[in-house]
Amino acid sequence: MAKSNSFNKREIEKNKIQKRKEKQLKKEARKLEPTDSFEDMIAYVDANGVITDERPEPSKNEEIELEDIEISIPPKEVVEKVGDPTGRVDFYDESRGFGFIKEADSPRKFFFHKSNAEHGIGEDDLVTYRLENGLKGINAVDVKLVK
Repeated sequence: MAKSNSFNKREIEKNKIQKRKEKQLKKEARKLEPTDSFEDMIAYVDANGVITDERPEPSKNEEIELEDIEISIPPKEVVEKVGDPTGRVDFYDESRGFGFIKEADSPRKFFFHKSNAEHGIGEDDLVTYRLENGLKGINAVDVKLVK
């Protein structure tokens, strides 16, 4: 059994030596090959941002005045709503004292408490309200029936 181990070790050692020789030969072959010139490695970018091998002509470059450069973000279109938003009471629990108003022109719903609502509000009533940030999100306050 000892003989097979030593034979195996000799084979492994031969393979290692052979790989080192091959690596050394490749290294010497690379040294003998001519290297690329620096000019072959350079790339140029033209006025339009395209990478080319040829040097761009400076006479074709367009002069841009500093005042002509604008760096900004276009403003969002602001749609002003006249008056308080309107909506319909989607759910209201009189015994627990809270409800939800569904906005008239979107699927969003807002929580409201009966302390911020007019007396006599019920489900499916058309109401006006203001929005305020509450502890758990946006809440409807000053909830009033539309007359």
